[in-house]
Amino acid sequence: MHLFPGIKARKAERKRTRITGTVRYGMQHALGRVIDLSAVGMALDLEKPLHAAIGSRIRVESEALGLIEGTVQWCHGARLGVQFDRSSNAFAKVASYFRFFHRETRPLR
Repeated sequence: MHLFPGIKARKAERKRTRITGTVRYGMQHALGRVIDLSAVGMALDLEKPLHAAIGSRIRVESEALGLIEGTVQWCHGARLGVQFDRSSNAFAKVASYFRFFHRETRPLR
């Protein structure tokens, strides 16, 4: 059972993170954090909704990952699911993050 009906789950292994950054969609932007990350995408929790359309291009800028571009896979309020562009170097950036910076996180509760 999915938390959000109609949303396809990623098949790649996900890791919980607390990466902070800025998400840009068109002329809009919002601060947020990457709540989980995999080799193919990420889920973001934003400070405010961006109302990004599924299939839209967005940019995520963070100190830990640099600039990553992707496509919105789902949007629910102030949460977004993003699939990385296959032709980008996002895979290398994510692999580097896990190799050098990532520490296991637990829920904030």
